[in-house]
Amino acid sequence: MTGESCPLPSGKESSDSDAIGRMLSARRIAVVGLSDDPMRPSYGVARYLMSVGKEVIPINPSHEQVMGLKCYSSLKEAPLPIDLVNVFRRPAACGQVARDAIAIGAKGLWLQSGITNEEARQLASEAGIDFVQNKCILVEHRYAR
Repeated sequence: MTGESCPLPSGKESSDSDAIGRMLSARRIAVVGLSDDPMRPSYGVARYLMSVGKEVIPINPSHEQVMGLKCYSSLKEAPLPIDLVNVFRRPAACGQVARDAIAIGAKGLWLQSGITNEEARQLASEAGIDFVQNKCILVEHRYAR
């Protein structure tokens, strides 16, 4: 699939497995940083999520539409409710994304492969929402099937 570049799962840590299971069952997923370039990992992951019946809500202030879907500038502008926020942004932006995810009542925050942020982890933990980082939702979904 074009745009996929997620590594295979290296094994689930027990502390992540319950959260991953809940997040994989999410129906409405906001993809923060979704690109309109089919060669980008965010595009491939979003396309996969849609192919397995997930509703994808694109979040990217640089685009009006992605994949024929209305694109929103921020999580706070997106239609609610959002079950899961899946993040394709640089680590430095993840603290604010976590605050926004909490503010809109998202149930989970997923930072994609290669993205870690201690502030986002701490904020999610304090808010009591599921959190995973440095894992690919596409790979985890396929692994769980």
